[in-house]
Amino acid sequence: QVQLVETGGGLVQAGGSLRLSCVASGRTFETYRMGWFRQAPGKERRFVATIEWRGEQAFYADSVQGRFTIHKDTAKNTFDLQMNNLKPEDTAVYYCASTPRVGPTSWASAYDYWGQGTQVTVSS
Repeated sequence: QVQLVETGGGLVQAGGSLRLSCVASGRTFETYRMGWFRQAPGKERRFVATIEWRGEQAFYADSVQGRFTIHKDTAKNTFDLQMNNLKPEDTAVYYCASTPRVGPTSWASAYDYWGQGTQVTVSS
């Protein structure tokens, strides 16, 4: 089992920045991939960004490419999402997720462990 805890959400004006942090504990040595997803009210959970835990290549949703950046520290088991130039449409609950399996990078079903989520609200 892996436990994930997100922090860093909040309220920010459009154009502002936030940094979300995810701390992993438990059987983290088995982690193959970590990702960030988000879910707006009334909508399905959607892919934001992902990276192989022991790799360097990150992948981003088109909607956040160039604005969001993954930062990971495998020694500290932290996985952050730096969000710049935020837009009202970025408003959602953001979830950190991980999996020990090799699989599709952007499918929520490919991830086995999830954090509790952190609310991000961007005002216009």
